[in-house]
This record gives sequence, C-alpha cells and structure tokens, in this order.
Amino acid sequence: MSSRATTGIPEPRPEAPGQDAGLPADDATVDLPELPSADEMVQLLDEQGHRHPHPFFDAYLADITADELRTFYRDMAVTRRFDDEGTALQRQGQLALWVPSRGQEAAQVGSGRAAAPQDYIVPTYREHAVARTRGVDFADIMKLFRGVSNSGWDPREHNFHVYTLVLAAQVPHAVGYAMGIARDGAVGNEDPARNEAVLGYFGDGASTEGEVHEGMVFASSFTAPIVFFCQNNQWAISVPSAVQSRVPLSRRAAGYGFPGIRVDGNDILAVHAVTRWALERAHAGSGPALIEAFTYRLGAHTTADDPTKYRAASEEAEWAGKDPLTRFEAWLRAEGIADDAFFADVAAEGDAVAAHVREATLALSLSGLDTSFANVYGQPHPLVDEERRWHEQYEASFDDAGDGTH
Repeated sequence: MSSRATTGIPEPRPEAPGQDAGLPADDATVDLPELPSADEMVQLLDEQGHRHPHPFFDAYLADITADELRTFYRDMAVTRRFDDEGTALQRQGQLALWVPSRGQEAAQVGSGRAAAPQDYIVPTYREHAVARTRGVDFADIMKLFRGVSNSGWDPREHNFHVYTLVLAAQVPHAVGYAMGIARDGAVGNEDPARNEAVLGYFGDGASTEGEVHEGMVFASSFTAPIVFFCQNNQWAISVPSAVQSRVPLSRRAAGYGFPGIRVDGNDILAVHAVTRWALERAHAGSGPALIEAFTYRLGAHTTADDPTKYRAASEEAEWAGKDPLTRFEAWLRAEGIADDAFFADVAAEGDAVAAHVREATLALSLSGLDTSFANVYGQPHPLVDEERRWHEQYEASFDDAGDGTH
C-alpha cells in the first residue's frame, strides 16, 4: 500500500455552513456537502470494520498516512493494557482509586491526535489515551492516583492540563484559557502554526452541571476557540444518559449558537475527522463547537463502582461487540495496513509499558500526608492543624503493635 490511506476524497475540504464557501467570482452556484444535523450519527467505520464514505467528513482523512493509522491503533491498544494494569494495582492496594477508560479509546485517540502541538488540552480524569497522544508518561499519571502528587506532569511541557477530579470544574477553566489565547491574537492567522485552540473534555454526567452551561455561554458570547468534547459513555456512574437528557446532547449547542455534532465514539476515523473539522474552525476564529462522542465504558465508572448493580449483562454484551479496537483492527487488516507482526509488536509494547508503570508506581514513596497539610495555606492555620491531628489519630488506630507499623 502507498504511504497514504486510501480515502479517494478530493481536496479542498468542504466549508461548514456560515463560512466562506469559496464561491466563484461570477456567483455561479456549486453543490457543496452540508454539515450533518445535530441528530445524525456520523460513522465512517461500522461495527464490522467496513468503511463507509461520508460526503462531508471524508475530506478530513484524505492526508492521513498508513503510519499515522498504525499509531492510532498502537495508542489505543497500549492504553488499554496500561488501563488494565491500573485496575490491577488498585485491587492490590497500591492505588487509592483507579478510573478505567476501557471502551473509550477511539474517542480519546481520535480526538487527541487531531490536535495541533500548540493546542491546549483540558481533560477530566479518565483521558489516559489523550495523555499518551501528548507525550505524558503513564507512570506520571499514577502519582495522582497513588496520592503523592496533585498532577504528576508539567502541563506547560505537554500542553495537557492536570486531571480534574471535581465534576465539570475544568470547563470554565478551559473556556477562560480559550478566551485568553483569542485576545492574544492566536486565531485567524494565515500561518497555521500561529493559530491555537482548546480541546476540552467532559462526560455526559458533567453535561448536567452548571459549569458546563456557564462555560458554553461565555464561549459563545466571546467566540472562544474551544472544542467541547463530550464523551457520552451512557452512564453517569449509575444514572443512564437517557435520564439526564431527553434529546441528544449534541442538540444543546444550538441553544448557545454554535454547531453540535454527534459522532460514533467507537469509530476512530469518524472521531478524528470530526475533531479536525472542529479544531480547524476554531483556529480560523469561527468560535466553539460541541462534539458528542457516543461511546460506552465497558468497565466500571471507577474501581469503587460495581456496574452489575445497575446495568444489564445483555447491554454490556451488546456494546462489547462494538469494541473500538476490534473494528479498527479488522479494517487495518482488510486494507493491508497492518499484519500479525505489527499486532504482536503492539502487544509486546503494551506489556513493556505495563511493567514500567508497575515498577515506577511501587517505587513511589508513601511518606504520609504531612506535605499535603502543609501546602493548604502559606501560613499555619488552626483548622488545618486540627485536621492533621485527627488524621494522625486515625492512622494510629490501625497500628497493630503500637510501634507505628501498619
């Protein structure tokens, strides 16, 4: 196969309605593909791994190379192996908590790989695959879940913000950052390298929080260069998305005055194309867009959760058949882009990454919470001192021999 993916789609890319469509000077009309409605589910790769053309979004895959496609799969598969290791470490008592991302790899890699290096990404707390696309060492993520750091990586180094554990709290921050770069003139420049945007993630549960509404109001009012990326994984812990919203979440964008797109979140090609479109639009200065990636978390919300208490086994089995890795592997094999040797190499890398993460995690010091208490305020505070004393008494209650060991 050639170095390019065989999309067979001509250039230039279609323009979204409301933008300059590049009509001829004599005002002759031309037929341009239209942006899908907010209710249409954009899908390019079905559950069986069959590729279907799309009149609008195919153009955003025309320059994707075979090497990039293989990287997409590697990102997804290695992240899943890392994710399994995270669950194992938590079950063995080495992490305070773990937030799995199994089933959402296509939504994360497809969108993360669409971002330009200068774009700033603001995650929630389960965007492990997005972190990989930004060069974050998986071992650094464990510093947060082991309780030894509030982050684990330098956001400025990776243009990847710290994880936010408070539901939806990151959305106003993402919008504020986007408003700032717009004021700095980082949109609408002829040189693409001078244009920036923000890619902000949240889940379907967070979509009902006030911070999301407030963030979208400000983003629309100030034409902020931000792409709101909602991973609708069907369940906000134990509440189904159908209870949270009677209409597709993508429709909500219309109320704020910007486009909303619903995409099959288990289809990495569709997610990548849609996100490239939205970011390109933001770079041009056309403002925000909302992407609803319709996906499914195949595991628990966190390791503190038991999904069997609120989800039917038949539902989980149905979505297991829509696994994003399985369908993408089928297409890569059918197109001759990847073979057995490639997939074996990916599996070996996954095991190596998992071993690296385990070794690094176990080496992290567990020196207690003294530094956490000390970092609350710049000066000593009586309430913090009281809480520290309570914590010391609580820890002492677990001493078996009375000698400070646990």
